[in-house]
Amino acid sequence: MNNSLLDWYQLHMEKLEDSQLAAPLQTEQMEVGKNAYAKLESFLSSHDFTHIHLVYDKHTFQAAGESLVKRLPSHNQITISKTELSPDANGDVIANETSIAYLLTEVQRPDVLIAIGAGTIHDITRFVSYKMGLPFISIPTAPSVDGFNSKGAPIVLKKRKITFQTQAPIALFADTSVLAEAPRPLIAAGVGDMIGKWTSLADWQFGTMMAQEPYSETAVAMTKEALKLVTSSLDDIKNQTDIGMKALIEALLKSGMAMSLFGLSHPASGGEHHLSHYWEMHYLEKNKKQLLHGAKVGVACGLLADHYHKQANKLLLTDSRLTINQQEKAQAILASIPSGDEIRRTLSSVGGSTTPHELGVPSELVENSIKHAHTVRDRHTFLRYINESR
Repeated sequence: MNNSLLDWYQLHMEKLEDSQLAAPLQTEQMEVGKNAYAKLESFLSSHDFTHIHLVYDKHTFQAAGESLVKRLPSHNQITISKTELSPDANGDVIANETSIAYLLTEVQRPDVLIAIGAGTIHDITRFVSYKMGLPFISIPTAPSVDGFNSKGAPIVLKKRKITFQTQAPIALFADTSVLAEAPRPLIAAGVGDMIGKWTSLADWQFGTMMAQEPYSETAVAMTKEALKLVTSSLDDIKNQTDIGMKALIEALLKSGMAMSLFGLSHPASGGEHHLSHYWEMHYLEKNKKQLLHGAKVGVACGLLADHYHKQANKLLLTDSRLTINQQEKAQAILASIPSGDEIRRTLSSVGGSTTPHELGVPSELVENSIKHAHTVRDRHTFLRYINESR
């Protein structure tokens, strides 16, 4: 077993400022590399899992599900049941009431569920397995989001997204040869989700200073390390090499681990995610085809970098509520955010969208989100500060 990721988590758990907050990782095994699926078979055997239920869509079945169906029954007399999740009229599989109810009716008390796909399929499987009191295993087919190994399940209820704290997978198997075959937009989305840490970490530091939001230097260090892993591997990621796919998926998993250690999403989710959620809810309300989560986060990060540097700096210099020390500290936090141009160059280097226009987000929606997206979550971000200071 490759224990490097689990050892990395354990090392940081020992460094956590408040030992009472330290949360042992629920995930027992994490395998990243070529032929990772071969290790799935021994994991199932070691846990006496003989009835497994696969969850996928038509694309992820072709990417990995079909090969697993063919290879697993030859080992240990494994019985396989399966559910193919169907897209809506726009071609999107949505983690909503319809998908959840469908999967609940399909699952007939297996030993374990296996999510085969990207973020949405994991969210549906995570929620249903938790409600049924069953474990689940993660099989990422694209390095597109940082939520594979998290406990949070963002679910759309009545066209509004609500994140439920459920459970992490008991194991994860990411085959880099499968990840390398993922569509380029999904890989670019993974980079976008990671690039968003530039603003999320700044927002978190600012929220701690302004509103005493809970904070952890250990979780910050974990997230920064994950972000650096991506920014130092952009050429390999662009070329979809094995090294690049390993770097990107491990960065995404490390970001998820930082959230698991801290117990909240602050390390990885700030104003950029609030804009993304605002756009997503608008698209759901209008029954429009959804945009990739990481693509929205990356574009929103560049947008907010420009907005923060321009608007927050002005406000900080004239805000009589702040001490000189607070003003200086807030300006130092702002200085840690790269320029919007640098963020857009990073996204462009891996073939990602760089502006709302390229994504197809209407300018009116962008303007409204800048004004109102801070209400999506109760976080004291720079975006909230700017809007509530007007």
